[in-house]
Amino acid sequence: MKTIGIIALSGLVNREKLNTAVANLETLGYNVKLSKNIFDNNRYLAGSDGDKLEELYRFFKDPEFDLIMCARGGYGAIRLVNQIDYEIIKNNPKPFIGFSDVTALLLMIYKKTGMVTYHGPMAISNFFEPDEFSVQNLIKALSGKSLEFEGTKIYREGTAEGIIWGGNLATVVSLCGTDFIPDEDFIFFAEDLNEPVYKIDRMFTQLFNIEKFRGKCRGIVLGDFLDVDNQVWLEELFKEFTIPTVGGFKITHEQEKITIPIGKYAKLANKIIYIK
Repeated sequence: MKTIGIIALSGLVNREKLNTAVANLETLGYNVKLSKNIFDNNRYLAGSDGDKLEELYRFFKDPEFDLIMCARGGYGAIRLVNQIDYEIIKNNPKPFIGFSDVTALLLMIYKKTGMVTYHGPMAISNFFEPDEFSVQNLIKALSGKSLEFEGTKIYREGTAEGIIWGGNLATVVSLCGTDFIPDEDFIFFAEDLNEPVYKIDRMFTQLFNIEKFRGKCRGIVLGDFLDVDNQVWLEELFKEFTIPTVGGFKITHEQEKITIPIGKYAKLANKIIYIK
């Protein structure tokens, strides 16, 4: 039986929802352990930064844990990125998974350690009411097998190769000013919600105004941009990109989602992304 450590590194955790998620994970055959700070309350945060870091180190060091899964997103991960002792993580590698606000940790851990991280389900977000699609995609991604995902739209035709890298767009942009962009060529994947089109435009523009990002980004894979104010404008924006760009992937804040191993080699061809 594999042991999943659930940790709170962002916003406040709802006790009832987490308890239900734990029960569902146990029904699926996992042993579940919780971080000591899981129900801590510090304004809008799940406890202090220091307590979060202490638990993060404990989870990575403890050989009992096979997977570290974040409880939820929200806000708070960006506060940790310049405080983390990345050598502890590098010396004790294991799968670390989350999405949304946790994107900051996924990208910085990869950048600082070279360890593949996983953009995928979290405890409350996906195991409060688990779905078969997300569970099976998570299991396959963690198995190390080659992955193949097909989108539904082509905005700019072409092929691209590089590592697969990205996450929640607003959180990626929040890392600007830190050393977060990979040294390898990459295919950038992105999703977001509750952002008007002009802000999505601004965030992509901000990233492509960075010389290193512009020079290393070889293609774009788009997930859901939920609850935007004007879908037509969004489609027009994506068509303006000058590198291969495809969309319609289940990279999303919705329930059903694919799991993407950040840092693995990927190839984009037409509407298909191959990851191995």
